[in-house]
Amino acid sequence: MAREERIAFLKKIEEKRGSRVLAYISGDRRNLETKIASDIFPMVHRHLIQIGRQKKIDLFLYSTGGITIAGYALVNLIREFCDEFNVIIPFKALSCATLISVGANEIIMTPMAQLSPIDPSIEHPLGPSVQIPGQPAGRIAPLNVEDVSAFVDLAKTEFGLKTEESLQKVFELLCSKVNPVALGAVRRVTEQIGFLASNLMKYHCNNKELIKKVTGTLIRERFSHDYIINRKEARETLGLNITDPDEKLTDFIIGLFDAYSSIIQLDVPYTPEIVLRNADSGIFTFNRGMIESSALTHVFRTIREVRRVQITQQNIPIPVMGYQERVLDERWVEDNQM
Repeated sequence: MAREERIAFLKKIEEKRGSRVLAYISGDRRNLETKIASDIFPMVHRHLIQIGRQKKIDLFLYSTGGITIAGYALVNLIREFCDEFNVIIPFKALSCATLISVGANEIIMTPMAQLSPIDPSIEHPLGPSVQIPGQPAGRIAPLNVEDVSAFVDLAKTEFGLKTEESLQKVFELLCSKVNPVALGAVRRVTEQIGFLASNLMKYHCNNKELIKKVTGTLIRERFSHDYIINRKEARETLGLNITDPDEKLTDFIIGLFDAYSSIIQLDVPYTPEIVLRNADSGIFTFNRGMIESSALTHVFRTIREVRRVQITQQNIPIPVMGYQERVLDERWVEDNQM
């Protein structure tokens, strides 16, 4: 969909909502995922300068998460330019995107919109490494806060380990698998997220008990980082200020989301074999995120060289087919022609 058509949808949403809309899409195309991060701030600031001071700004948000402090700062930045800040969720607003949402005065959720727990996962330099098949080097696996806590709880509740000596052995086993410095970082991040969520919730309501309930639920009480919170649970169980858009507004929101989904190819998993087809190498361009308002369009764009290679693995006499990928360029660019 051309920019003119996307902006037409965006302006229809603005007209229905009586607001100005800023769209932020952090793509989760499989193997080309992007995260909410602080590199968006210069672009977001440019959009806000163009939009100007407004009574109401709506953030059209799609993301599966990212750096929590960046989400916290994004809410505060947008609030510098408006009296009322709201979030429109067409589909996924998970983890850090949920953190952003609870900092809104109002959360507008379509029938398929999703929130999630905001228990963090971190990728620490000293975290555990996993080997990727067909890749010469491994990658650092993310550490999920609740997984670390659940390991200790498992030892206590399921295996009945309660003595100081037995729990010390459990901790020593954990430290043998995960660097203690990385474990300390997990604990620090947990406390930080509780602080950030509580502060942002003060924009959403002034009920201290509700703030405590919501932050506790989102950080500790939903067991899995993958748990999905629909708008009914968000409204009735959590007590968040959720608005159901009417049929016409829903059509505009989903129409705009479908346009972004097509550009970023959210439903097309990335594999080197598919992009190479019959070639042994090639240079490819991937649009992985967008920030858009009626005045400007910014795209997070990666240009990547991909090659087929023969990889020799330890204890395997026959080389296996693999892929070598090299990033030639990766950055946010202004592109008002796409």
